[in-house]
Amino acid sequence: MPDSKAPQSHNDMPAQRLCNASLAHLPEGVSTPGYDRSTLTAGVLHVGVGNFHRAHQASYFHRLFELGEDHDWAIVGAGMMHFDQAMRDKLASQDWLTTIVELNPEGFRASVIGSMIDFIAIDPGALIEAMQDPQIRIVSLTVTEGGYFLSAETGGFDPTHPAIIRETGKGHPPQTVFGAIIAALKARRDQGLAPFTVMSCDNLPENGHVARATVLGLARMLDPELADWIEANVAFPNSMVDCITPATGPREIDLVRSQFGIEDAAPVVCEPFRQWVMEDTFPQGRPSLEKVGVEFVTDVAPYELMKLRILNGGHAAIAYSSALLGHHFVHDAMADPLIAGFLNKVTVEEILPTVPVIEGVSLTDYIAVVARRFSNSALGDTIPRLCLDGSNRQPKFILPTIEARLSSGQSVKGLALEVALWAHYCAGARDDGETIRLDDPNAARLRERALAAQDNPAAFLAMPDIFGALADRPDFVRAFSTALQQLQTNPTRTVLANYLAS
Repeated sequence: MPDSKAPQSHNDMPAQRLCNASLAHLPEGVSTPGYDRSTLTAGVLHVGVGNFHRAHQASYFHRLFELGEDHDWAIVGAGMMHFDQAMRDKLASQDWLTTIVELNPEGFRASVIGSMIDFIAIDPGALIEAMQDPQIRIVSLTVTEGGYFLSAETGGFDPTHPAIIRETGKGHPPQTVFGAIIAALKARRDQGLAPFTVMSCDNLPENGHVARATVLGLARMLDPELADWIEANVAFPNSMVDCITPATGPREIDLVRSQFGIEDAAPVVCEPFRQWVMEDTFPQGRPSLEKVGVEFVTDVAPYELMKLRILNGGHAAIAYSSALLGHHFVHDAMADPLIAGFLNKVTVEEILPTVPVIEGVSLTDYIAVVARRFSNSALGDTIPRLCLDGSNRQPKFILPTIEARLSSGQSVKGLALEVALWAHYCAGARDDGETIRLDDPNAARLRERALAAQDNPAAFLAMPDIFGALADRPDFVRAFSTALQQLQTNPTRTVLANYLAS
């Protein structure tokens, strides 16, 4: 963990293993639940209990419970992936408690949150049964951007995805969370129970609409009549979620042990910033989250576009340039004038004009806040994390902005350079000659296309599932090809400096 103003070490005393029984014995300065967890009852079933869910949604619920509000809205965890079992095992050993450490450079702060009260066994039947419980009024999701079975070519539900084809086979229980949701909704309908609201908390444009399209698309393949009932009766509110949350490894576990005296098998470290903007569409009711800072609005889309293009697009802008230059930590990259300059120039000149004005929100202030968040030296966020899964992230965070600018007849020089930096990164070598390991489900294909692009830059764009119609836009192809050829014949620093001087 980078140097920061951390609390005094607790190395002189044995760490307390996190569980209900140890809460009263944790070191002074560690915040613990001020509510009686034994009185909490479930209202939300959440699928995908990772770091982001606990830093974001579970933390908001914890703060609401601290106010003495809505104790019938506690969270029950769930999952269907092999790694969900490992998380369940870790949290079960500590009574579903989690230590959240906010990494503020001015001083770290640790809170033990208790808003989760159970975690369903990793079994489709158990999940479907749990979702039938009338107490469960919201089923929420963080299943990653790639977990919604979308077609990159159409942007909608992909009925040809292998997992979806398997899901429509006969004689086996649901294999996807969406199959389980459909089965549970059918059971609730047949029992005369009101349906739950499906609340996506994933970092996706129009995440509620995406969740709805996937549920309805699969339901129509399984039971068209049920699909009609879901379409008429189930709510899928859109939301915008934001909190930078690095992965947990031995370093983070050791930080919680040494600095806070807590032995937590799965702690979470995150930045102190959080934002959650939601459509207020919950037919079966919802907790009073506005009391702890959640913004309920009629239309999430402008907030979502602001975040996806400026923050997520900004992450993409610094990711591949920083990796090529050998930076490991995001805050170190932001201390490099060329990286910070590239981020600011492409954001102000090309991204900002595509973001709609939001009443009461200063977009220039938002850009400055994003830059400060990226520069947080205490966070320890890494460039490799920003680089992973580019074939899924670029079509969501960069390519739509390019499309918007091209449609308005505007230059895409900076954004084309960002795509070229990604292509050059995919070729597999940093500027110092060190090998780059691609962490992407399409790694082999990306490497093959990037190497082919050394002779023909447009070869990298010949992936319709990623680039779609952009590969046929001469102005984009020209700008991309020029940028990639510059990177292939000059050091990355030279190319960035030339762009900043242009």
